[in-house]
Amino acid sequence: MLRLPLLTTALFAAGLLAAEIALIPQPRQAVAHPEGKSFTLAWGCTVGGDARFAQEIQTLRATLFPATGIWLQRTDDAPDIRFDFDAMRPAEGYTLDVGEGAIRIAASDAAGAFYAIQTLRQLLPDAIYGQAPVRADWTIPAVAIEDAPRYAWRGILLDSARNFVPVESIKRQLDAMAAHKLNVLHWHLTDDQGWRIEIKKHPRLAQVGGARPCTPRPFARDEMDGEALPPQFYTQEEIRDLVAYAAARHITIVPEIEMPGHATAALRAYPELACAETPDLAPRWGVLREIFCAGDPKTYEVLHDVLDEVVALFPSPYIHVGGDEAPKERWNACPRCRAKMQALGCWSMNQLQTRFTEHFARWLAAKGRHLIGWDEILDGGLPEGAAVMSWRGVSGGIRAARAGRKVVMAPTPTCYLDYWQEVPDDPYEYISKESPNPIWRTYGFDPASGLPESAQPFVLGVQGNLWAEYVRAEEDREWKLWPRACAIAEIGWTPQPLRRWDDFRRRLAGAGLSRLRRMGVHAAPLPDGP
Repeated sequence: MLRLPLLTTALFAAGLLAAEIALIPQPRQAVAHPEGKSFTLAWGCTVGGDARFAQEIQTLRATLFPATGIWLQRTDDAPDIRFDFDAMRPAEGYTLDVGEGAIRIAASDAAGAFYAIQTLRQLLPDAIYGQAPVRADWTIPAVAIEDAPRYAWRGILLDSARNFVPVESIKRQLDAMAAHKLNVLHWHLTDDQGWRIEIKKHPRLAQVGGARPCTPRPFARDEMDGEALPPQFYTQEEIRDLVAYAAARHITIVPEIEMPGHATAALRAYPELACAETPDLAPRWGVLREIFCAGDPKTYEVLHDVLDEVVALFPSPYIHVGGDEAPKERWNACPRCRAKMQALGCWSMNQLQTRFTEHFARWLAAKGRHLIGWDEILDGGLPEGAAVMSWRGVSGGIRAARAGRKVVMAPTPTCYLDYWQEVPDDPYEYISKESPNPIWRTYGFDPASGLPESAQPFVLGVQGNLWAEYVRAEEDREWKLWPRACAIAEIGWTPQPLRRWDDFRRRLAGAGLSRLRRMGVHAAPLPDGP
């Protein structure tokens, strides 16, 4: 395919109808074919192509069948829809050429072919997202698209630690993410309020840490109603199933095991790993003061065991170790931690945390993995071998990128999806209504802002975070995630010069929200925007 001119509103106005080009995320380049002859999906249509895309060919067949009732016939003899290998396409990139009687998809990897399918699906009537056959005109407009992502990390954080998320609900979110070319699920599995991953060598972590002695009441903040919750956690079999489900949709699950802070649930299971002889293990919201003892060799032994099992379950190149909001009160009072600080030559407890982080970065590196942590891991100096996820604004990410470290930008409040989105008559509870985060504010974020050109290649990408202190059910979760996750998707995919809020709002208000609801997603309406 010839290189296409850059996408512009004027070009689209001269070609495709607005209803036909409501693609999210916006592609890099697209033109309407001059002859304007569309492709109609009908019985007898065939599909085939390069054997390297056999799985994506099957994905296309399975994707189109539920709503259309049309099962594409597989053939390598001049198929109507053909997948070609093109080594010149960038990673995750593709070309999609739709004309009369033929569709051509070209990519250099399976992810690119998969994303071409997602674009093709969005070019069809919204009914394609239903799960039951419907009568519709399955016509695809004649268009040529050349596309590739801006960033390699386009993520959403799902917090299962504060409030457990059922497996089937996670799969629903993975489906919606894949439809919008989001490719990382950051899975927050442990925190003060819950340990949600089965560790066979230390079973009490899930059996005790996965239970909750009492629960906060809705809209009552820290008031506990006394209701005890039984252990809720994911078995290793369930995790393997979810990892495979995500991988089939070209989504990497990045697990997070919090250390050294946010450890109360783990310490309920093994209180001997705490600094205090009688740690305070009450399950409240907020930042709790208990912490893994950095001076006790047993802490490292247990966390080595945990990470060994985590690495065996998750093929992700990155393992997240948290590192945020680690209170040093207990460390300062602990003789073992003070002795450890002196033995390592640390000048502060923040630097002790840096050395703690470096220890596990080396442990993971020996297993071929990279450590990533929240930007507090920078407070005692930049840990060797660690990537940084910047949440306290972007300054930590800028500092790390300037130093040549990989960075994911996920700043509060713009990328925090647990903040109120200014939707009228919103029935759900939020962590804050004082600092609202409507979708237009999220959409306005640029991960490269403030970075010199030399540092921009170190930005892996962007992530939206949905913390779950005040997320209590599936509809609540989806309402807060969607459609703001669509904004995260476009930030991560679309080049900054092509992003305009008014155009995004038009695409979302029309086909975008309709697609989500066809998928069964309980998406929030758009707020009254600027």
